[in-house]
Amino acid sequence: MASTELPAMAVEPKKKNVKYAFTCAILASMASIILGYDIGVMSGASLYIKKDLKITDVQVEILMGILNIYSLAGSFAAGRTADWIGRRFTVVFAAAFFFAGALLMGFAGDYAMLMVGRLVAGIGVGYAIMIAPVYTAEISPASSRGFLTSFPEVSINLGILLGYVSNYAFARLPLYFGWRVMLGVGAAPSILLALMVFGMPESPRWLVMKGRLADAKFVLEKIADTPEEASERLADIKAAAGIPSDLDGDVVTVHKKRGGEERQVWRELVMSPTPAMRRILLAAVGLHFFQQASGVDSVVLYSPRVFESAGITGDDQLLGTTCAVGVTKTLFVLVAAFLLDRVGRRPLLLSSTGGMVVSLIGLATGLSVVGRTPDAEVPWAVGLCVASILSYVAFFSIGLGPIKRVYNSEIFPLQVRALGFAVGVACNRVTSGVISMTFLSLSKAITIGGSFFLYAAISALAWVFFFTHLPETRGQTLEEMGKVFGMNDTAMEAEEAAATTGLSDRLLATSA
Repeated sequence: MASTELPAMAVEPKKKNVKYAFTCAILASMASIILGYDIGVMSGASLYIKKDLKITDVQVEILMGILNIYSLAGSFAAGRTADWIGRRFTVVFAAAFFFAGALLMGFAGDYAMLMVGRLVAGIGVGYAIMIAPVYTAEISPASSRGFLTSFPEVSINLGILLGYVSNYAFARLPLYFGWRVMLGVGAAPSILLALMVFGMPESPRWLVMKGRLADAKFVLEKIADTPEEASERLADIKAAAGIPSDLDGDVVTVHKKRGGEERQVWRELVMSPTPAMRRILLAAVGLHFFQQASGVDSVVLYSPRVFESAGITGDDQLLGTTCAVGVTKTLFVLVAAFLLDRVGRRPLLLSSTGGMVVSLIGLATGLSVVGRTPDAEVPWAVGLCVASILSYVAFFSIGLGPIKRVYNSEIFPLQVRALGFAVGVACNRVTSGVISMTFLSLSKAITIGGSFFLYAAISALAWVFFFTHLPETRGQTLEEMGKVFGMNDTAMEAEEAAATTGLSDRLLATSA
């Protein structure tokens, strides 16, 4: 009797470990709250910026979308920084850029200074988008990785909601002052984030890459469900990092990366990948591309204009309805956080994308009807537009929104994880920039209803891609992802052997 009960007791998760990993994920996700605030606040602030600075629609488009292009520098720099000084201190870089960018925008006297502030903030966006999900995935046990890795998306939606609330709260200030306050208050949370970093442990996988085995073991014992899982994960991470299993000392001295080794990472990921790595990269890039090409930024950034096109007038009504979008996004991404490890990534993703297609068709239909009868009230069409926008952001937030970060942070092998995630983020930011900087022009060219019909067609293509190219990853450890994407045991052993050979000349000694 006792012999049958002991194994069950051995695998019972430690509640304090779950709480510790939960706290770490919350702290890391603070960077995403600041990112979300910047996105949300600009949707309303742009209305007043246009009036105050007397800029054109094209300048508004550039102002809204250029942040995504600027973030490319931050995302690629974050990959190098994260491998150099560690995941948690890379968060400090994000906080510093957010702080400086918010102040520059808040004190901007003209359009040129505003664009400088967007440049600085954009670099911070690149850092935050890359580092928060990677750190959270590496600090999370496999049993709750989906739940914890969804925190950055939850935080972004909370930040967007706070941005919308800021629009509503400061809208009654004088024109020249109100939008500057909206943008400037974003500097305050950055200071808090930088201080909170000191309460976060470093990623155990980064510690192993730096040869700090004792430190990695200490962190794993605090975040793993069981001591046995901690030992297994340490062995798996060592194997993935190319550290021989017989090196059991507390510290392994490792030479700094040489340029040739960095080029090797690029070759493994992009230039000459294995079939399994090619599938992983295609899945990551495709998920990032379709998430933005579905038109989410057009809804989030231009929601006041979309509601205005639907027949809702008055600043208070526009900003109030926009706040409803923020509340809906936040509530449903919380639902997704609890479902990711219960239902799985794939079912949520396919259901989410299908619902987005239907919602976009409804929105496009309602906007087309309102657009054809500008002088007549069409209550059912206005109602259809509002309901479709709310259902669209609900479906997006329950699947495609959080899963993009969860999925991409867990599928790349350790040696290429930071760079792989940065490549995906680069695709995401470029696509987002194109969508956000063309929406107003596209709406004038094919009507606003036609724009959303186009997004519906792209979302339908996304559903087909997800169905055919994205396998389920729920419950798999980060070191088992090669098998999920079709890499057999022999191929995995060959890659581990190659990694070991590549790193063996960097392992100088071990000490107790």
